[in-house]
Parts: sequence; structure tokens; C-alpha cells
Amino acid sequence: MDKTTKQIKVEDTIIHITQHNKEDYISLTDMLKHKESGGLIFKWLSNKNTIEFLGVWEKIYNPNFNYTEFGVIMQEAGVNRFTMSVKQWIERTNAIGIIAKAGRYGGTYAHKDIAFELGTWISPEFKLLVIREFQRLKEIESNQYNLEWNVKRILSKANYHIHTDAIKNYILPQKDYDKDKEWLIYAEEADLLNVALFKCTAKDWREANPELAKKGMNIRDIASINELAVLSNLETLNAEMISNSVDKMDRYKRLQEIAEYQLLIMNEKDFMKALKKLNDKVYIENQNKLNKK
Repeated sequence: MDKTTKQIKVEDTIIHITQHNKEDYISLTDMLKHKESGGLIFKWLSNKNTIEFLGVWEKIYNPNFNYTEFGVIMQEAGVNRFTMSVKQWIERTNAIGIIAKAGRYGGTYAHKDIAFELGTWISPEFKLLVIREFQRLKEIESNQYNLEWNVKRILSKANYHIHTDAIKNYILPQKDYDKDKEWLIYAEEADLLNVALFKCTAKDWREANPELAKKGMNIRDIASINELAVLSNLETLNAEMISNSVDKMDRYKRLQEIAEYQLLIMNEKDFMKALKKLNDKVYIENQNKLNKK
């Protein structure tokens, strides 16, 4: 199955869904394979109520719809011998709501609004089941970036342990823990990454976002998927440089260069993953990316 084609299962019927002009189009061919379909698509399309519905849909969404020819078709639909095929409907009215798709998952597809109308013709129960499964698919799609964000957050935390272990092994032994305060050393290393990637320290972020800080959030909680991926890379790289006794200033410069380069490449490749998570339902554009524009 290609990336633009998905599928849902309604009872024992597999129904494919494709993207056309950034809209979801559902396979009418698949829907009519349902045991209660009662016939072929031309029978449904030859129904006067169907023609009227399709005409109303096209008037709303299709600025190039042929209203004159539609009027002629409506008059023809009033007689018993009237028949209409998908090809005739598209050619005569310049319709966009129904399309023919070639290839492995080819057939007649229609905008979801029209497909649901066909569902009514098959049976009210079938229509409701199609809508339910379609909505389930859209909910899964809408949560995919939230899921990936959480995965990257977990990955970031896992690498943070590697990072802090490296600090214990290669920095702390050289310090007087009572005098230098162990937690300050940890904060400095965390901020080395924060400034390289986010351009500010954790303290600066908390002062600028007191309400979020009160909720226990930190700068990494509002990072984009791409930023979290880069942060994971920086933590691993910084741990390695610490183990090799690389000077802190040299580490910072290297981390900053890598952060800028990786973010630039990743943000250009996938705009969606450059979005920052504001909450479980709202994502905002990466402000750094906007500033560059």
C-alpha cells in the first residue's frame, strides 16, 4: 500500500482511503462490496436524490462546477430510463467530488461527505459503522506526532542518564564536592546543552515562563520533536567529549555548531516535526524557524 492510501475495516469489508487535493477520498468501489450494497455504483448515481446531493456538494466546494449542465441532468433524472455513470457525471459537470483512481488500489473514490451519503443508500447501519471507523483512523493520525513527541522525550531522558553518568566519572572526581556543590556542576552541564540548543539557560526559561514552571514544566517539555532528537544527539556527544577530557568551551562551541546544523537539516526535511508542543492538542511553529524567515 502506498503512503497516500490507508484502509479501514467495516465488518468484513476492507475500505481504502486516499488523499486527493489534500482531502480524504473513500473508495466507493470497496463500499459497494459490502453484502448489503444491493448493486453497482451506476444504480446509486442514477437516483435523482443522489444527483441532487452531488450537485449541492459541488456548488459549495467546486468553483468550476457546470451549473447549466447540472440543470439539464436534473431534468433527465426525472424519467425512469435515466442512467448516469461516473465518467459521464465528471465529464458533463466538471465534478471534483468523485474521481477514478488507477493502480493496485484503484476504483471509484469520493470525498468523505459523498462516501457517507452512499453509505446511507447501502444501509443506515453501514453508514454509521463507516463513519465510526473513519473517525477512529483520523484520531490515530492526529495523535501520531504527540506519540512521537513522547517517544523522543523518553529517549532524551534515557540519554540524560548517560550524560550525567559521564559527568560523575570524569568531572566530579576532580572537584571538592562539599565546596563546589555537586548539583551546581550538574546544572552547568545541563545548561551547556540548553544554551547550545535553546539559546537560554533553564533558569532564564523558568523566569520567563513562571506559570509553566509552577506546573513542573521545563524548557525541554515545550521543545519540538526535532529539537528533542537533536538534544538526544547532543547529550550523547557531550558525554563522549567529557570522557575525552575536552575543554568545556570547546565542547560548547562544537555542540552549538552541531545543534544549528542538525536543526536546519531536520526542520527543512519535515516541517511538522519542527512544531513545538504547547499542550496535548495545540502545536505551534518553532519560533527560531520563524525568526530566520
